[in-house]
Amino acid sequence: MTATIITTDRVSVVAPTVGVVGPTQGQWKYADYAALPEDGNRYEIIQGVLYMAPSPNFGHQHSSTHFVYYLVVQIEQTGLGWVLHAPFDVELGPGNVVQPDILVVLKANQAGIELGKFVGAPDLVVEIASPGTAGYDRRQKQDAYAKAGVPEYWIADPAAQTIEVLILEQGIYQSRGVFADQALLPSQIVPELPIKVAQFFA
Repeated sequence: MTATIITTDRVSVVAPTVGVVGPTQGQWKYADYAALPEDGNRYEIIQGVLYMAPSPNFGHQHSSTHFVYYLVVQIEQTGLGWVLHAPFDVELGPGNVVQPDILVVLKANQAGIELGKFVGAPDLVVEIASPGTAGYDRRQKQDAYAKAGVPEYWIADPAAQTIEVLILEQGIYQSRGVFADQALLPSQIVPELPIKVAQFFA
């Protein structure tokens, strides 16, 4: 049996799977997720519910390449930590397994790096939103990241060429603003980041 993606009139959206062999929805764990066959689909678990996301489009992949490039220069080449990108599993906690588009792990947090996944809360997560993932990124995933204690979360919109910076304060994300064009991002994880927003989408 194959999973289905619920569709609107125009685009596929992230939705709970239907027909995938495994536990009942709400009961999925990492071991169940890891046992899924390689079928070309991208799966995640939020609060025990298995979701499937549509394939990324050109704008998403193009932007992802730029984020990885600039963050590698700022993080890895300066010896601060590591930059990883999807597909790479992050086990935020029991019943929560995601594949962030990009994640940053600083050296102080390296104990969470395992051979096939990261366990715990990365220092920074970047999700590149599309029409099919925007709601999911701002609801289910944002809540999961906050609950796990991810200190900083960026939501990038390639269509609008904007990046929103969210900082975790007392368990709740507070927006530092939505930035565009020549703006610099007020990151706490990558302080004094010299890259202008437009460069991530060039």
